[in-house]
Amino acid sequence: MKKAHELRDLPVEELESLAREKSEELMNMKIQLQMRQLDNPLVVREARREVAVIKTVITEKKAAL
Repeated sequence: MKKAHELRDLPVEELESLAREKSEELMNMKIQLQMRQLDNPLVVREARREVAVIKTVITEKKAAL
């Protein structure tokens, strides 16, 4: 997981594509969790937090414009 200060160096377009990619991964993890195929359920929490950090950085960048 990248830190917020590392994400702030990326352009908004790249952050938005990264957020979409991580959201898709999160959706797949949730499906696997429901089907009891996920070994470690804590990765869902980590993925959710990653998406939140990315979206926060996007919001900060858009507000600064």
